[in-house]
Amino acid sequence: MEIKDRILNHAQSLFMRNGIKSVSMDDIAADLAMSKKTLYKWFENKDQIVQATMTRHLEGTQLDCNAMIDTATSAIDELFRMLEWVKQEFSNVHPSIFYDLQKFHPTTWQLWMVHKNQFILSQIVQNLQRGIAEGLFRADLDIDVIARLRLAQIEMQFDPQVYPHRAFANERVSVALLEHFMLGVATLKGHKLINEYRHVTDEE
Repeated sequence: MEIKDRILNHAQSLFMRNGIKSVSMDDIAADLAMSKKTLYKWFENKDQIVQATMTRHLEGTQLDCNAMIDTATSAIDELFRMLEWVKQEFSNVHPSIFYDLQKFHPTTWQLWMVHKNQFILSQIVQNLQRGIAEGLFRADLDIDVIARLRLAQIEMQFDPQVYPHRAFANERVSVALLEHFMLGVATLKGHKLINEYRHVTDEE
């Protein structure tokens, strides 16, 4: 398992830096200083590596998210913790990653879609419910509608047709969209707490 984990670590680093399509089995073997013959003993093809890499990455992501939720002091604290995590996760991600997955690795793309439509959506719903219970989010929110709006925002930030990667850094878009979302669902109490995190003083 140690060799397999090493292969996946190097492959994931290459995918994140260069995109998936542009990385070959030769590139992975070279980065590992390993023969292709040894590499093929563990994985039959690149598609298997992509799928194993994504599976492991999503499992780790879910553990990270659950840990952040468990330690957050409020629904708003949860979102700001998530924002810092997203900044770190996607600061060095090649912009073609999602396109490459969808076009060239449909099985692995389905793993992402299940993660998005089940795990991420459920986390958004729970966060909205928590915020309402804490008096930080408006009690009249249509949670099912708003949760899917937030889900669409998350995916939209990686759409090059909406935010061309050369003009819009991932971090810039992530921050703007999350702040817009939070301020839209927040009560006055919630606004005040959000502004504390943003170090902003609102005029009355």
